[in-house]
Amino acid sequence: MVLLDTKVKLPFLWGKAVFKKSHWPQINLIVGPNGSGKTLLAQSLSEQFEQAGFSVRFISEARQNQQEQLYLLKTNKTIRTKIEKVLSDMFGKTIIFIEDINHELIPIVKNRAWNVEYMLEDAECHGLRDIISLLVSLHTKKRHPGSLGECLFFDEPELHLHPQFQSFFMNEIRKEVRHSSRRIFFLISHSPFFIDLRTSEDLTGVIACHTNTVPSTIETLSAEDENLFRRFLPRFNSYHKQFFFSDNQIFVEGYTDQQMFTHLLPFISNQSDAAGTGIIDVGGKDELGVFCKVCALLGTNSRIITDLDSLFSGKLRDVFCDDIRVKQWLEKQRDKQDSFYRTFFTPKEMHGDITMAKLIYVFERMLIAVGKELTDSPPAAASPRLKLLITKLSFLLEKHNNAENVDTYKTVLLQGINTIQDEIAAFITPKTAATLPVIKNLAAYILAGAEAARVYILPRGCIEHYYTRSDIQYMPVSAKDKLFRMELEYIQTAARRSVRASFRELITILEKACSKA
Repeated sequence: MVLLDTKVKLPFLWGKAVFKKSHWPQINLIVGPNGSGKTLLAQSLSEQFEQAGFSVRFISEARQNQQEQLYLLKTNKTIRTKIEKVLSDMFGKTIIFIEDINHELIPIVKNRAWNVEYMLEDAECHGLRDIISLLVSLHTKKRHPGSLGECLFFDEPELHLHPQFQSFFMNEIRKEVRHSSRRIFFLISHSPFFIDLRTSEDLTGVIACHTNTVPSTIETLSAEDENLFRRFLPRFNSYHKQFFFSDNQIFVEGYTDQQMFTHLLPFISNQSDAAGTGIIDVGGKDELGVFCKVCALLGTNSRIITDLDSLFSGKLRDVFCDDIRVKQWLEKQRDKQDSFYRTFFTPKEMHGDITMAKLIYVFERMLIAVGKELTDSPPAAASPRLKLLITKLSFLLEKHNNAENVDTYKTVLLQGINTIQDEIAAFITPKTAATLPVIKNLAAYILAGAEAARVYILPRGCIEHYYTRSDIQYMPVSAKDKLFRMELEYIQTAARRSVRASFRELITILEKACSKA
C-alpha cells in the first residue's frame, strides 16, 4: 500500500467537486460508463505520481508500436524468453522470435496440433499481437534511478482481447505484483474480466467513475466490512460485475426475477430510463445486502427489487435500516407522522429517535400477536381463505422452533392481513383486531422508507404473486420454473396493452427502480 495524497478537479465533468484519494494498493482499477472522465482522471493521477517521484508510463490504445516492441524483445533476451514461454504455455502453440535475413526480429508461430508454422503478423489475430505488446510493457521495467517506484497506466487493455486473454493478462499482473513491491498498476477498463477482486483490500483499489458526478472510492474498510466481503468475494462472478460500469443496474434475488423484469423492461413508460439499465441476478437475499453495501461504499446508486421476506431478516434489511437516506427520510417525516407513531409507540419510545429498525421491531411485534391468536385457538367456522392462512401458519409452527422469528412466518401473516383483514378481525380479540389497519399502514410506511435507499420491496410477497397465469397466495412457492415459463410465454405473445394492464403493479415498481431521479 502506497500513501500519496492526490486531488483531481475536472469542473466541466464534476462541477466544484474534487476527487481525493490517499491509499493506493498495487493494483488499481478505474471503471465506469463512457464519458465519465476515466482517462482524464488517470492522466491527472499519472502526473501527480510522477511529481511525487515515481517513474510513470501511460500505455494507451496506441501501444502497438510493433517496431519498438520487437526492438525491446531483440535486445532483452530475458524478457523475450519469458514471453515466449508464457505465450507457448497459454496457447498450445510454440511461439518464438527469430531474426530474418535483414536482422529484423519476427514472431513465428509453430502450431503443434497441425505441424505447421507461420509468421504471426501474417496470419494471427489482433488479440495475440496485443497480448504480446501488453506483456512487453508489463515485463519491461523502466524505473529511473532514485525514483520511489514505477507506475504503469494501462488504458483499455481489453481492446481486441478475448475474455480469456484479459483474464490471463490480469493474472500476469498479479504475478508481477508478488515479485515487485515497488510497482503500481492502474487499469482503465470497461471489462468485467479485469475486476479481479480476490481480497477485501482489492476493493480499495477500485475507483468508480460516474456520469456528471465526482468519482468515488473506498479508502479503508472496517473490520466488519472486511469479514463480510471475505465471505462474499468468492461468489462474485463476471456477470455480477456489470454494476461497476453503469449507475443504472438493478439487482434482484433469483433468475426468475431477473428474466421477468428484463422482459418487462420494454414495457415501462419512459424508455430513456431503460437505456443502460440491466437486471442482475445475485443469487439470494443475503447477497442483495452485500451488493447494496458495496454500492453504498463505492458511491454507486444501486437499485434493488426484493421479496417481502427481506423486511424481516437478512443483511439487506440491516443495510437499508442504516442507510443515511432512510434516516434523512424519517427525519423529514417525524412531525407529520407524530400522531401515527403514537398509535404504537409508548410515550417513552416517542422521546427517542425514530429509526427504521424500531419501526420494524414494533411492526413484527404486532404481527406475531395476531398470529398467536389465530393459531392458539383456530376458529371452527372459518372461511376457506382463513382456513388456508391458519393451515399455512400452523405448518410453519410445526416445521420451525420459534417460528415467530422466521421470516416466512411473518411474511405469510402480513400476506393474510393484506388480503383477508376483515375475516381475520372477526376471529381475534377486538384489541388485536384494532391493530390490523395499523399493521397495514405501517407496512406501507416501512416500504416507502426503504425506497429512499432505492430498495423496492414487493408488497404482495415474491414475483410469483404477480403472475397472471396462476393463483399463488402465500410463501413459500413451489414449482417456480414451471410457473415462470407459463408467464414468460404470455409476455412474449400478448399485445403490449394487455401486458401493461396485467403487470401494472410490477411495471410501476420497475419504473421507480429505473428512474434516474
